[in-house]
Amino acid sequence: ANIFFHKLLITLVLNSLIEFDEFLFGLINGQWHHALFDGLMPYWRDKYSWIPLYIILISYGIFNYRKKALFWILGLLLTVGVADTISSKVIKRSVERLRPCNQPSLKSEVRLLVPCGSGYSFTSSHATNHFAVAAFLMFTIFQRKKWLKLLIFFWAASIAYGQVYVGLHFPTDILVGGKIGFVIGLLVSKLFWRIIKAEVAVA
Repeated sequence: ANIFFHKLLITLVLNSLIEFDEFLFGLINGQWHHALFDGLMPYWRDKYSWIPLYIILISYGIFNYRKKALFWILGLLLTVGVADTISSKVIKRSVERLRPCNQPSLKSEVRLLVPCGSGYSFTSSHATNHFAVAAFLMFTIFQRKKWLKLLIFFWAASIAYGQVYVGLHFPTDILVGGKIGFVIGLLVSKLFWRIIKAEVAVA
């Protein structure tokens, strides 16, 4: 009996979370919209729009770390690789949650601003990857620059928010993806500093 009620409670809690998630999605995607953001968000959440920024950040990292820049670049690549693999290859394939724009009960109500695609929704790889990069930058090249930390965090959050705004993801997709990405970026940054300190000790 205890096991039955325990499972029932978990089911009720999960259903409540899903209902709230869909409700919040409806607000962000369906009600909290503006013509300006309707035109901006499809490009804002597109990774290709940020290629100039990526080039600037990598150039700054190379300038900042000089001879040790290779370790920093490898750390950045490792951050993205781990984040994307965990989100796209592990979690999405395990959970198999449909995107809002593909859910039969919701797709007719979704304001879809970009192609829906056939991929799964949970977690958002955009959120995981960008928060991972943001965290890695925050704890390496921006470690002593508080305003840049806030700026890069807002950048990642705004891209993640854009995924909900354009109709591709639920809020929990980006919240969980963002947290996972942040932890990955933090852990890789710790690995980076450990390697740097080891290099200094050897030298």
